[in-house]
Amino acid sequence: MSNVESLVGEWLPLPDVAELLNVSITRVHSMLDERTLAALRVGDRNIRKVPAAFIQDGAVVDSLRGTIVVLSDAGFSDEDLIVWLFTPDESLRGRPIDALREGRKTEIRRRAQTLAW
Repeated sequence: MSNVESLVGEWLPLPDVAELLNVSITRVHSMLDERTLAALRVGDRNIRKVPAAFIQDGAVVDSLRGTIVVLSDAGFSDEDLIVWLFTPDESLRGRPIDALREGRKTEIRRRAQTLAW
């Protein structure tokens, strides 16, 4: 298991994401293209999966898309941005993804924007 796989913990294959969001698999692919979600090839079968923490209450975590875009604009690959979102940060008292799930997007976006400089 790679570092990013163990850091994230629970991963969802794309068909499961479609089911949880109640959308078609093609819509999930569009969400990946639109940077609403990020996915990596993980596991023994090396299939694309999305971190389970990106889904909350049957929807994509609010403000995740904007954060992914900011990090991508800063030059982060999908793997880099997933690692950043799931790496514990003492000053946040948790991980950036947890802060986003709690609705603390401004703080996370500000931190993500500073990474571009």
